[in-house]
Amino acid sequence: MRLPHAAARLLPPLPTGIALRPRRGAAQTPEQLENKTKGKLQKQTCQVVLDHFEKQYSTELGDAWSSVREVLTYPLCWQHAVLLNKFSHTADLEDTLCAQGYHPAFRGTLPYLPRSLKCYVSRTPRRFPSQKHQAGKLKEYYLLNAASVLPVLALEVKDGEDVLDLCAAPGGKSVAILQCASPGELHCNEYDELRSRWLKQTMESFIPRPLFNLITVSILDGRQIGELKPEFYDKVLVDAPCSNDKSWLFSSDIQQATLRLLQRKELSVLQFQLLRSAIKALRPGGSLVYSTCTLSKAENSDVINLVLNSCTNVIPVDISEIAQAVSQQFTFHSDTQQHELLVLPEKGRAWGPMYIAKLKKV
Repeated sequence: MRLPHAAARLLPPLPTGIALRPRRGAAQTPEQLENKTKGKLQKQTCQVVLDHFEKQYSTELGDAWSSVREVLTYPLCWQHAVLLNKFSHTADLEDTLCAQGYHPAFRGTLPYLPRSLKCYVSRTPRRFPSQKHQAGKLKEYYLLNAASVLPVLALEVKDGEDVLDLCAAPGGKSVAILQCASPGELHCNEYDELRSRWLKQTMESFIPRPLFNLITVSILDGRQIGELKPEFYDKVLVDAPCSNDKSWLFSSDIQQATLRLLQRKELSVLQFQLLRSAIKALRPGGSLVYSTCTLSKAENSDVINLVLNSCTNVIPVDISEIAQAVSQQFTFHSDTQQHELLVLPEKGRAWGPMYIAKLKKV
């Protein structure tokens, strides 16, 4: 779930998403279980949020909204990818995944696809067993939304580059970066103290201790890092705090959900400030990738357009090749520019929402 970090002073905590599981009991037919689950989900969807999304996204997404809405309001069709940890996984794990119907999410036609990055997906909704954190023992894989890997592929990190993950918790994209390359330094920043502890635990679970000297974990306001470390990084990832559509739809407190919807516009201000800071932290010639897990145009393309119109030292970078290369696995909104992608969840390909844009500092 996307919780505010630099937004902590601006917004109340976001609600916890609800993962539903069928109750144990007498055997029922698949049709009975599905009807029963649909009834539960309908009761637990926050109508205030759904009405807000209905009004906004039917305008912004057009005909695509109805199929996206069906997926967002039905968690049992959501899918999970398995990102292998190159520092600990075994060949047996890949055999097990293949035997269970998983296959590689990304193929060799991508502009950037390190051989060390291995991510498996299944065409049917299922969740591979999670692994608990154990001190001194590395996990073999990380469970995530497959669309979360796309910002890392767009960033194209190479060995020896200095990389900043500006809003890093819980750490999945930092883990993915380290599967791709060995940075000169990987700076993982998280403003919220609780989420920063989560980030540190993720690093301990996936990265061998000898590599810890390559990783810096900080608790800084992301809006200030550009001033603290001007022109220091080759690549910057801004996986910004946003109005996480999936979790907001299952807000349990209607008053709190209503307040968040009223405050939603404040997030775009914060996102713009984080991007300005990230640009200052970039070396000339360096690249920046911005991502969110919302469909909201105000938090996505509007923010990027504002940056492009107000910052003369950045230019858009064409990432349309990524969409072409993975079009069999992901569904993209057609109404975007060449420097941006918007992953739309649909049944059988329930990845996203995920917005990605790439800029270069000149």
